[in-house]
Amino acid sequence: MKNNQVSRRSFLKVTSVTAAAVAAGVPLLSCSGNKRPNIIFIMSDDHAYQAISCYNDKLIQTPNIDRLAKEGVRFVNSFVTNSICAPSRAVLLTGKYSHINGIIDNRVKFDGSQQTFPKLLQKAGYQTAMIGKWHLKSEPTGFDYWNILPGQGQYYNPDFIEMGERKQFHGYVTDLTTDFALNWLKKRDNSKPFCLLLHHKAPHRNWMPALKFLAEYKDRDLPIPETFYDDYSTRSDAAREQEMRIADHTFPAFDLKINYDHEPKTDDEKRDMGFWQGAYNRMDEEQRRQWDAAYEPQNEEFRKKHLQGNLLAEYKYQRYIKDYLRCIKSVDENVGRVLDYLDENGLAENTIVVYTSDQGFYLGEHGWFDKRWMYEESLRMPLIVRYPKKVAPAVDEKNMVLNLDFAPTFLDFAGVPVPKDMQGRSMRPILEGKTPPDWREEIYYHYYEYPAWHMVKRHYGIRTKRYKLIHFYYDIDAWELYDLEKDQHELNNVYDDPAYADVVKDLKNRLDKLQKKFGDTDYLKYLPKE
Repeated sequence: MKNNQVSRRSFLKVTSVTAAAVAAGVPLLSCSGNKRPNIIFIMSDDHAYQAISCYNDKLIQTPNIDRLAKEGVRFVNSFVTNSICAPSRAVLLTGKYSHINGIIDNRVKFDGSQQTFPKLLQKAGYQTAMIGKWHLKSEPTGFDYWNILPGQGQYYNPDFIEMGERKQFHGYVTDLTTDFALNWLKKRDNSKPFCLLLHHKAPHRNWMPALKFLAEYKDRDLPIPETFYDDYSTRSDAAREQEMRIADHTFPAFDLKINYDHEPKTDDEKRDMGFWQGAYNRMDEEQRRQWDAAYEPQNEEFRKKHLQGNLLAEYKYQRYIKDYLRCIKSVDENVGRVLDYLDENGLAENTIVVYTSDQGFYLGEHGWFDKRWMYEESLRMPLIVRYPKKVAPAVDEKNMVLNLDFAPTFLDFAGVPVPKDMQGRSMRPILEGKTPPDWREEIYYHYYEYPAWHMVKRHYGIRTKRYKLIHFYYDIDAWELYDLEKDQHELNNVYDDPAYADVVKDLKNRLDKLQKKFGDTDYLKYLPKE
């Protein structure tokens, strides 16, 4: 019985700690032996699910990301609410739609004073860090440590802004971002749980691979997507009037690494060379030597061929897709470095590791690169969650989840109450194999950045498990409907087909309810000012 007795000193110590925790607003765990999980959120930029081998093994092998998928939950129906960089990041932080958190497009400055999940975790006793691409114009808040890329950042010898101080570092951006993350993990306070946001620049445009991967795919061509020559015949003018075709809108020098054989003359050529020189001149002499050795022979061969028409379009596709995938090789390698660190330091079991992208991306489907659309390749994003202590490995093909759900999920696992004004839901029940009976059956999407880069028109819509209804507006008034069960590539707009009249009516009613639920009933409010 003696061992079960609690001394007066021990009792006072426990009660005083408890009182202090309550006063500080730190949530208490129901079981004293249940350590709160660490969180590592790895997000790349523009990483298409089609370019991860556990989703699609026809383009690339990503063994380290695949390892996460094998040991965790891989979501098939994971979607973004606004497929563009800054808005996606603001949704992640706040758990609120773009029109609520204020970041409707890439041109707006994030209000760092608003509620975010890192602030709530920090208040609850977590150490928090943000490392890599931030892209929200304001300085990060809610983080004990931050070290971010200015703007889009550079691939070679990039600048980082560490706690307000800007410095240039020698090396490759994906390696450096991981270096800084691992250094922070090594120096952290081991007595506290941590939340690390590790955000890679890659594989964002202009797709500059690390030197070690320049020869990948050198001796073979990759398959052309079956919709590469899509003519958009059944769709609205929105699909026809975009500016994101690989054949027509990639820059020869900046995007494809094909230098001009003449002095740039047109404004487009001068702009292209200005962009490219800004990136190329970041390299030191040895880096440029290796780069030129890899690309100049290809450029010489290209100039001799004088390609035209489809042959030229497909050549551009090969230059684009190979560099894009080479960038992902570095991302995957560095995911492996993080996983190895967790294993080596006994942290894997109690650490939630998430791998995702800020949105989807086009890899030549419909002839495109970039994102923005509510069409599937840009709407759908990869999502893998590993937490060995609580989550069994699985592939979830049923549940529709959103980037809106990240913040509530992290708070839920950390034992922190989820604020009622967050518009997402915790994925914890799904991850633990118990999908709530009232889990969502549809998702709501809204894209605002037009007129702007790539000229994708403003639109909003609803996606269910079978159908997708989209409304394009502002300088156009057009509806599109896709039956995803019969038309997975979204080639046949059936909005005006009488056979789908009842489907249209039902979806419009459901769309109206979603807009009211999320407070997005006045989209005219966000139109450009004359």
